Amino acid sequence: MVVTIIATAKDSIILPAPKISPHLLLNPAHLLSLGFGSGLAPLAPGTAGTLVAVPLYLLAEPLGLPLYLLLVLVMLLTGIGLCAYTSRALGVHDHGGIVWDEIVGYFITMISAPAGWGWLAAGFVLFRLFDIWKPWPIALLDRRVSGGIGIMLDDVIAGLYALLTMQLAAFLVY
Repeated sequence: MVVTIIATAKDSIILPAPKISPHLLLNPAHLLSLGFGSGLAPLAPGTAGTLVAVPLYLLAEPLGLPLYLLLVLVMLLTGIGLCAYTSRALGVHDHGGIVWDEIVGYFITMISAPAGWGWLAAGFVLFRLFDIWKPWPIALLDRRVSGGIGIMLDDVIAGLYALLTMQLAAFLVY
């Protein structure tokens, strides 16, 4: 379940995050930021969004490295606006249903990844671990940076950690 924390001077109140109407998917910006509907998953929408990233990655994998990096940059920059737009529409900063950031994080993880299903799965697991675990400075930035940049930033850094881990594993294997 996705929750919203409202901080008051005396204490914090945990409330369920607003449910996302499937009608939002009719808007192309919301469709993208909600991961083509995967963000509406009742359990683990971030994982569902990352699952959507896998076939999208397979479509982009044949691109050469320069085009792939350009695609990731465009996805990242576009994502800042998309995620901010949907966040404002939902009235919640970084609602769990906003999963474009997970898609971009997975694409970052898979930069120059070796080919093969094992590497696809390793990238998926590593990205999800870093995204959930939020090692320093991810958790700090997640709390302090707001707006579309804040929504994207924690997943970009999780993707970079997973990318470095993948590249180290590939170096050791090959």
